[in-house]
Amino acid sequence: MSDSDGKKTLGLRGGSRPGNVKQSFSHGRTKNVVVETKRKRVVVPKPGAGRDGSSATIVGDPSRRPAGITDNEMARRMKALQIARAREAEDVAKRAAEEKEREESRARRRAEMEQKEQEQREAEERAKAKIEEAERKKREAEIAAQRAAIVPDEKKAAPAASAAAARPAISGRPAPAATPRKADREREQRQNRGKGQDDSRRSGKLTLGQATGGAGNRHRSMASMKRKQERARQKAMGTVEREKVFREVQLPEAIVVSELAVRMAERVGDVVKSLMNMGLMVTQNQTIDADTAELIIEEFGHKMVRVSASDVEDVINEVDDKDEDLKSRPPVVTIMGHVDHGKTSILDAIRNARVVAGEAGGITQHIGAYQVTTKDGALLSFLDTPGHAAFTSMRSRGADVTDIVILVVAADDAVMPQTIEAINHAKAANVPMIVAINKIDRPGANPTKVRTDLLQHEVIVEEMSGEVQDVEVSAITGQGLDQLLEAIALQAEILELKANPDRAAQGAVIEAQLDVGRGPVATVLVQNGTLRQGDIFVVGEQYGKVRALINDKGERIKEAGPSVPVEVLGLNGTPEAGDVLNVTETEAQAREIAEYRAQAAKDKRAAAGAATTLEQLMAKAKDDENVSELPILVKADVQGSAEAIGQAMAKIGNDEVRVRVLHSGVGAITETDIGLAEASGAPVFGFNVRANTSARNTANQKGVEIRYYSVIYDLVDDVKAAASGLLSNEIRENFIGYANIKEVFKVTGIGKVAGCLVTEGVARRSAGVRLLRDNVVIHEGTLKTLKRFKDEVPEVQSGQECGMAFENYDDIRPDDVIEIFEREEVTRTLS
Repeated sequence: MSDSDGKKTLGLRGGSRPGNVKQSFSHGRTKNVVVETKRKRVVVPKPGAGRDGSSATIVGDPSRRPAGITDNEMARRMKALQIARAREAEDVAKRAAEEKEREESRARRRAEMEQKEQEQREAEERAKAKIEEAERKKREAEIAAQRAAIVPDEKKAAPAASAAAARPAISGRPAPAATPRKADREREQRQNRGKGQDDSRRSGKLTLGQATGGAGNRHRSMASMKRKQERARQKAMGTVEREKVFREVQLPEAIVVSELAVRMAERVGDVVKSLMNMGLMVTQNQTIDADTAELIIEEFGHKMVRVSASDVEDVINEVDDKDEDLKSRPPVVTIMGHVDHGKTSILDAIRNARVVAGEAGGITQHIGAYQVTTKDGALLSFLDTPGHAAFTSMRSRGADVTDIVILVVAADDAVMPQTIEAINHAKAANVPMIVAINKIDRPGANPTKVRTDLLQHEVIVEEMSGEVQDVEVSAITGQGLDQLLEAIALQAEILELKANPDRAAQGAVIEAQLDVGRGPVATVLVQNGTLRQGDIFVVGEQYGKVRALINDKGERIKEAGPSVPVEVLGLNGTPEAGDVLNVTETEAQAREIAEYRAQAAKDKRAAAGAATTLEQLMAKAKDDENVSELPILVKADVQGSAEAIGQAMAKIGNDEVRVRVLHSGVGAITETDIGLAEASGAPVFGFNVRANTSARNTANQKGVEIRYYSVIYDLVDDVKAAASGLLSNEIRENFIGYANIKEVFKVTGIGKVAGCLVTEGVARRSAGVRLLRDNVVIHEGTLKTLKRFKDEVPEVQSGQECGMAFENYDDIRPDDVIEIFEREEVTRTLS
């Protein structure tokens, strides 16, 4: 750059340039502003650069790649980056769709509210018009009555008025004219004296006394004015106050004040006032006992009916459905079997989905619920249960809610422990079974061996002249899948499955979790009735209102009928997997049932902890002194995983070491968990969850270890290794030699020395020794000296003579036997 003199000045290339911007203000005002504009730097990618800005030549150029990264690793990283970006784009699209739906819902609610407000305004205007019309007619009637009373008075006053007019004429003075209109006004004022206060609102003038309520008048509240207007409206409309209804009030052992008022149909304030008159200072949210509530009920004139606490569950008793109300429903099919036998792969092939890829380690760790439509149009509901040994309870839940069990057995692996367990679950639930012999495309497949092994567990397939259907399938090639679906349809047709979709919904919780964005979420399999959005329900110790229903494809639906698995949002807490969901009529019923169940569970736990005698407590304390404990905290993504981990931890340990789960929960690791872990010196294990920012910072400050896992048996193995570290090392003795004492000598400065002959093995100076007399151990200790002739030697071989002296022991005799041994510590592990 250069100035006017031609001298060059220092500047930046591509610097700012002046520009004008027009600003607009309210009331049509505008203003021009001079601003600096900067040119945007354009980065031109180098040749060979990727579309996302990252150089594609990094994969093939070792000089530009971080040290120790191979081509395959770099390719995997690039692929993972692309997958992450694709997922991020999907999340953005999903959030946009949810936001659009929320906006539409808000617009609908606004329109409904505006319509309701308009209707309310119109109703108020009609009522106001009626009141004004009634007041106008009343005023007209009063004026007519006053005029009728004035007419005879004027007739009587006419002679007096003429005499008065004559008298001034005589005296010569004119008389003032007394107009009848003025007299009427004076008479009307005398009659209406004291009545004008009620009409002060229409007087047209507002004085300071009226605004402040006057010196002796109390200022009326808005509620009082509304009550006065309501009474005037009812009086104008000719409505009379209804006669009070006396009710039968069901009274449990304890009840909340507000709930008591609702059951009596009385105002909460009146009930609280009555309690205060009795000397009880309570609020509407406090609980009172049955005796106090009985006094209140009698005071209000109602009749009391005592009920027990368990009667609150009577509202969800089983309903006997009529035959004409029952309709066909899809069968619920559970896929069970040993781990890695291909259960989820078969379901993938049927659904044309990829579920295995989403499970850590390629094993199913949650109960998945899906719906599949066959080629014939039949609808099937599938439950995919885990096969790992830790998920026993999750498999049993799958068998409890199912109609048909598909037992998957690998043709190249035969019957395994979890296969036997699945057979037992199916038999205990009295559910028909279909055997799917998977992996028949493998070279070592032997379906006949599978059928023969199943005979040992009383499962006789059709090829062995039994009644259990068996199908040879391959999840990889798709062979036999159509025959499997036909077998399921045939079995469902035999069962004649029916349910009543027109009753209150009932279902079973398959899985439950705490979602960060959605709150507590429960996967529910509807068994009876239809679950709709807006239904109030109780499930275990929790209750709520259905805020949203999401099907297995992630779509929001309005209702779910029998045999339909859905995710339910709107709970007040995370239920236990296996709890039963029941729809109730009111939220008060659901809350009361949930509180009763929570209190019952709390009392049961307290009773189990208190049911011990003093001797038992002392024995337990003594046992605890000899047992080392490994305390841990577990947080999992779903309730079933937390339950499975807790059961696996209970099996780890022996008489010396055990694992104690201080706390097990669902959801992210929080600062509270870190505080508990620090106080007890325990590590925190997160299964498919992570710690939030504050929890991570607190853990770093306080030195609390947090470990993350996505495969359950990795967690179990690590806990076993940690618990094994608490075991005391095992001391093993290795006998290395024996020596017979021939003579005993006394040596000055040493004491008694045994002249020995080593008969077996070797005698070492550093080893331990025992002195045996008639095969009885009379001393155990160490050697003070070991000599060969006159020299001190480290060891003496078998067949040689030597001299031995014991440390701090002299009672040795000829023909005694010296046993020489060595000790070694062996690290113990938990199996």
